[in-house]
Parts: sequence; C-alpha cells; structure tokens
Amino acid sequence: MRGSERLRQLARQVIAGTHPGDVGLRARDAGLDEVVARGALELALRFGEAMFSLGASAADVRTTINRTVRAFGLDACQVEVGFSAITLAYDPGGSAYPMTLMRVIRTRNADYGRLASILELATQTYGVKVAAEDARDRLDDAHAALDAIVTAPRPYSRWVVTLVLSVLAAGVAFLLGGGPAVAVVAAATTALIDRVLWALDRFGLPPFFLQGIGAAIATLVAVGLFLAAPTFPGALAALPPSLVVASGIVVLLAGLSLVGAAEDAISGFAVTAGGRTFEVVVLTLGIVVGIGGVLDVARRAGVPLEVLDIPANTAPLMVQAASAAVVAGAWGVASYARPRAAVAAAVVGGLSWVIYVVAGDLGLGPAVASALAALVVGFLGVFVGPRLGVTPIVISVCGIVPLLPGLAIYRALFQLINEHSIGIIAGASGLLGAALIGLGLAAGVTLGEFLAAPLRRGRRPRRENPLLWRRRAVTAS
Repeated sequence: MRGSERLRQLARQVIAGTHPGDVGLRARDAGLDEVVARGALELALRFGEAMFSLGASAADVRTTINRTVRAFGLDACQVEVGFSAITLAYDPGGSAYPMTLMRVIRTRNADYGRLASILELATQTYGVKVAAEDARDRLDDAHAALDAIVTAPRPYSRWVVTLVLSVLAAGVAFLLGGGPAVAVVAAATTALIDRVLWALDRFGLPPFFLQGIGAAIATLVAVGLFLAAPTFPGALAALPPSLVVASGIVVLLAGLSLVGAAEDAISGFAVTAGGRTFEVVVLTLGIVVGIGGVLDVARRAGVPLEVLDIPANTAPLMVQAASAAVVAGAWGVASYARPRAAVAAAVVGGLSWVIYVVAGDLGLGPAVASALAALVVGFLGVFVGPRLGVTPIVISVCGIVPLLPGLAIYRALFQLINEHSIGIIAGASGLLGAALIGLGLAAGVTLGEFLAAPLRRGRRPRRENPLLWRRRAVTAS
C-alpha cells in the first residue's frame, strides 16, 4: 500500500503544473508603523535613484529596491524603473491609505567608487531581516550613512580625470594600430576636448551640442595636421587623420550606453532600453554632425580630408592586450573607481581583448567573439570581484570598454550621411553590426554573472561599512 501511495505522489509531482508566480496577490499589512513604512520606502527609493544615476543597470536597481523593502517586511511593494524616474508603491491593505513615492533621475554620471559604497551599504541593510522594534534605529543609521556617501567629495580632482582620459586615448591609439606619435596627439586632443566640454557643461549646454563640439575639435586637429603635412614630410604616414580622429573622440564614445541599453532589454526593461538606445543615437549623431561639419567646411576650402579609413592593427598581441588594460583601467579611474577596482578592471580588460582576438583568429565573427570575451568578464566580475573587495559592476563595465562598438557606430552613421547609395548601404550594415556587438557584450556579461552567482557562496565575509559603524558609535555614546 505504501508503494502504491508513493507512486501516486510521484505521478502527481510529475503531472502537476508549477506555481503561476506572484500575479494578482492581495495586499497584506506588514504591521509596521506608517512612519517606519514610509522611511523604508524612501530609503529603498534613494538607493535606486543613486544607483541608477551613478551607472547601475535597471535590473540591479529593481533588485536592490525589492530586497531593501522586504528586509523591513514590506512584501507587497510595486517597483517601476523607468528611463527618467523610479516609482515605488506600497498598499498595506484594509482601511489604511496606500503610499506611492517617486524619484526623478536628473543626471547620469558614472561614479563607480560612490556606487560601490552604496551597494555595500544596501547589502548590509537588507542582509538581515529587520525586527519591528529595531526598524527605526536601522533606518536612521542607513539614511545617515547614505547621506554621507552621496555628499562625500570625489576621490580625484577634475584635472586627474583629464589626465587619465588622455592616457585612455593614448591606449586606444595603440589599440587601433597607431604609433607613439598618434598616441601623443590623441592624448593632447582628448585633454583639450575634456577641458572645453567641462567648461561648457557648467553653463548647462545640452549633451548633443557638447558631443558635436568635442568631435569638431578632434577633426580640426586632424585638418591642422593635414595642412602641416607639406612642411613635415612623412607626417601623414605617422599620423593618419582617421586614427587621430578615432582616438581623439574616445572620450565621447566610451560613455555611451549601447551595452547598457541591450542589457536592460535582455532583463525585460523595454521602455528603459528604448530610452537609452534613443539617447545613444542622438549623442552619436552629435559626434557625426561635428565631424561632418568640419569636413564639409574643409572640403569647400580645398582640403580633401577623409577620416573613415582606419589601417589594420599589426601590433603584437601582448602590446594590444597591454593597451586594452590601460583603456579599461583608465576608464575605471576616470569613473572614480577605487585604485584596487581600477587595477582589477585593467587586468580583466587586457584578458578580454586577448580572448576577443583569439576567438576572431579561430573564425568567430565580431559579435560572437565579443560575447565570448564579455562572458569571461562577467564571470570574473562576480566570482573574483568580491574576493578582492571589488564591486562586480566595476569589473564588468570597465572590463568591456576596449570591446565597445563606439567606433563602429561612428563609422556607420558617418557613412549614412554620405550621398552615395553604397555609403548608405554600408552605414546601415555597420549599424546592424554595431548593434549585434552591443547585444553580444550585454548577453555575455549577463550570462557570465548568472553562471558565477552560485559560486559566490565561498567568498569572504563583507566588511561592515565604517559609516554605519561610526553612526552607531555616536548614537551609543
């Protein structure tokens, strides 16, 4: 009899359907005081707003918000992460009034050092279930610690960022096959672009015009070198205009969020992905307008300058890997990552380039090779990052910077504005290829993080945020 009963249970387990998921659940009162519930909602929303503004993905933002409110017993919250605003609603049920809070995303500036501190604080906040009697003290500590993080001065001055971006441009010059002369010119051009755009940004000039002005500066440098070529024989051979422009505008291309848009689309945030994609297109069009405007004026003045032909990179693989490491590490520092995080990102960035080149030599296409390299980057970010005390997002984002399709986007859009039908076809094909590379990078990073997540259980315990400890010490005294 027991055997037949076990067989029936096994049959029911095999035949029965799965749980439909959290759909249409009734609102339930968490039993919290209204002030405590509102404080928990505000804390979670502040986490989300700060993370989204500093470079986190929409999926990470939603996960952090959900985990934070659940730590305080608010299981019936609804979160909406949009492109320009985050909305959080809580319905306690019964006769109590629901609460809805919203935060508008006003700025988007990558700051991985501050983002890492916020993620550490959020992890400590939702790492343990908060008892009802301790909720107010816990909220006060977390809010005070978050205040200290978002108001703390940045670790590097603006001049340091300019210098690091110049180093990044020099690394890109070597990565594209240029020599020391191209690297020096690219570094100087990038420094000039960064200082000019920083000054104009303080006056509130829209990003589209900033992109156009920066691209125009890089193209003007190339035009100047072209005009000086008769005076200096061999200058064009040592300083190809295409490499000068491509390396000089890297500061404009590196921050574009094509990969972020693809990652949001993969994670199910279609509206956010659409907004980011349109932003990428508009800002890249600004670059094309800046380059095209200068070239048009130059051609009318009798200067036949072309900036589309980029020579093949014949440098040894180790030189390319070192250049990629410089690019990844420099972008980390320029995004205010901590020194240890920047070094880790540099090592992973160099490794990702080696994987990309080797995969290409084996016959894989650019999109597949990029996805394979990004998969390794995402895996290492989650598996190795916590063991080194580095937030995974820093390694994941900075490690794929050498693989970003920004240059492909620029070339494709520049070809689209060509009057010839061949240029339009080539531009459309280039855009599709760039989109596939961006999608491959996003898919690879996401899959790598997913594969490494189960292996994080053996990482060392996370140190407590000193801001929380300091707050508790002051309160206790």
